[in-house]
Amino acid sequence: MSTLTLDIANAIIDGAFRKARDLGLAPLAVAVLDDGGHLKTMQRQDGASFMRSSIALAKAWGAIGMGVSSRELGKMAKERPYFMTALGEVADGRLMPVPGGVLIRSADDRIMGAVGISGDLSDLDESCAIAGIDAVGLIPDYGKK
Repeated sequence: MSTLTLDIANAIIDGAFRKARDLGLAPLAVAVLDDGGHLKTMQRQDGASFMRSSIALAKAWGAIGMGVSSRELGKMAKERPYFMTALGEVADGRLMPVPGGVLIRSADDRIMGAVGISGDLSDLDESCAIAGIDAVGLIPDYGKK
């Protein structure tokens, strides 16, 4: 797989929603971006509040923009708060340094894009992003090894 197609992006969302249903989570919004930070697709489950899509997009956008998961951005925020404040300005506020933004990697470790999810607790959002990426046979990079 060399590029993140719309079919793959939609399958990632399907996998993420399946995991959310299995866990009984609150309604989610999921954004999938390509390796250039462009939106491939976004879906919001019935009942998800209107800001969830913006939060999901910010998680994914920050991850792809910095080349690390939004979980890792949260660690950076604690370690280097001035840097993160400046980064938030550079990103026009489209940055959410909490779990839920996961990089999508190919088998050869190339970044193909990112998934951002919002709707439940951040760790649970992240688990759904991981499940969605796993469902299509790609590698989730969320900062835990």
